[in-house]
Amino acid sequence: MDFGAPQRTETAGVNAQPNAGIDLRGRKPPTYIAIEGPIGVSKTTLAHRLAAAFNYQILLEDAHENPFLDRFYQNRRQAALATQLFFLFQRAQKMEDLRQQDIFEPVRVSDFLIEKDPLFARVNLDADEYQLYEKVYQQLTIDAPQPDLVIYLQASSDRLIERIERRGNESERNIDREYLEALNEVYSEFFLYYDAAPLLIVSANEIDLARRDEAFNHLVDYLLDIRNGRHYFNPTVFG
Repeated sequence: MDFGAPQRTETAGVNAQPNAGIDLRGRKPPTYIAIEGPIGVSKTTLAHRLAAAFNYQILLEDAHENPFLDRFYQNRRQAALATQLFFLFQRAQKMEDLRQQDIFEPVRVSDFLIEKDPLFARVNLDADEYQLYEKVYQQLTIDAPQPDLVIYLQASSDRLIERIERRGNESERNIDREYLEALNEVYSEFFLYYDAAPLLIVSANEIDLARRDEAFNHLVDYLLDIRNGRHYFNPTVFG
């Protein structure tokens, strides 16, 4: 799980009409966009901007509700299983709620995929804990809606550490390079074979999604042309 900064669920809008700053040129935005990547890569920032751009509902992780999270950052080995299971149940419930929502309001963007859950279990749990986790995961009936586009944000461990330090969340002070490198490794492996939905891989090392409108606009223009397959976006190409 992305044991990152506290998140919350909001609604940016319920209509599939873009705001005035986006020129669709006759193109239809993906109905359901899911954003993924390791801690500190700006998933939630991009989710907020896309939701505002397309006037979409936004579905965010609620890490602040997890009572084990602070203990996990202080001692990952000791609190990993409880933290992992809490997030698993929370995400499964969010997917169930999403599936049952009004079919006339399907447009949304989220900052997580339920399928990544076992990846974090592999990093955080020992062999016995992972075996228990797998049994719990297999017993859950997770009928998650399939995204129309998955955006995978990639960044180096150095850049992730820089961004985590910049945002200054007290609970993240103990995140170390080794942990971020392990997360980057399992993410890379997962998306190497991912084909459940159209995939856009974004090189996020040199893109400031919070402050650079030009880079964001190029990204939006690029993703509007995606209908299937695997795609790559490098913001440095646009200067």
